[in-house]
Amino acid sequence: MTDSSSDQHPVQILTIGEALTDIVHRPGQSPEEHPGGSPMNVAVALGRLGHDSHLLTHLGTDERGRRIRTHLADSRVTLTAGSVQEGATSTARADIAEDGAAEYEFDLDWSPNPVGLPDSPAAVHTSSIAATRSPGASVVREEIQRLHPHALISYDPNARPALMGEAADVRGVIEANAALADVVKASDEDLQWLYGAGEEERACAAFLQRGALLAVLTRGADGATAFTAAGRIDVPGAPTDVADTIGAGDTFSAGLIDGLVRLGVLTPSAGGAADGAGEAARERLTALGAEQVTALVRHAAQLASVTVSRTGANPPWLHEIGDRLDGSLAGPSGTSTSKKVEQ
Repeated sequence: MTDSSSDQHPVQILTIGEALTDIVHRPGQSPEEHPGGSPMNVAVALGRLGHDSHLLTHLGTDERGRRIRTHLADSRVTLTAGSVQEGATSTARADIAEDGAAEYEFDLDWSPNPVGLPDSPAAVHTSSIAATRSPGASVVREEIQRLHPHALISYDPNARPALMGEAADVRGVIEANAALADVVKASDEDLQWLYGAGEEERACAAFLQRGALLAVLTRGADGATAFTAAGRIDVPGAPTDVADTIGAGDTFSAGLIDGLVRLGVLTPSAGGAADGAGEAARERLTALGAEQVTALVRHAAQLASVTVSRTGANPPWLHEIGDRLDGSLAGPSGTSTSKKVEQ
């Protein structure tokens, strides 16, 4: 597959977080195993969309770990050198209800080794368990703080009560992570669990007060709302037939990052050793107008709608979304910044 573009240099993006095996139980069916994990799904989506996608994670040396490594390679994700360690690969049991909603039970080991990281990521994303569970959460925080001068930071709390415990126990950690982020995406269910029903928009306003430049509240089929210093923008959901919701929010997060590349906020030269690259990207993000933010959120929702239309965490490839691209997703030159990718 070929996608026309004037930009031949993919943007380098680092995702930090868990990769595991989803053991999926559907009503009346035998269990199935699939590679999963919220951050891994984001890295996979970004790789399939043509970006230079890197993942720092913690995999075992067992057969499940081997299958995940193959899945990552097939999706054009570069696994960092310290990501494979002796032992078993983590698992998550996903019980799928008749309406496609998923509930999870985890067996997780999270001790990432941050060696062999990419040298010039323009963006760094983290989410979910990885950013809250010790001992790895401290590594996540240290790397985000180290890379913040050079990169735009994206964060999705993606709450997992089965591992995180009571909301009060993890709320402060999630808020501290959000304070380091430029883009925060959170679902209504996550924020209801953290703060109570009816507090979702107040929570997003608090993310902005702590330093985020863009907060996006997702409501599944009911659409999403973007919050910036300039105000709020409501975007309707993208209609689709739901197979299940596994990976939908992760694809949405990847869609926001992909859209920021297309808008010229993230560029191949944005990362690097020189301090200030991250600040320049933040200035470009702040300068986006309402039409561009609307297109950005719509783009993320359209990508997520592809994922929910098929079983498991199966984000779309670039060639699958060509006719879904919004003409408003253009950089300063007025042309899309999508890459040339062979598939």
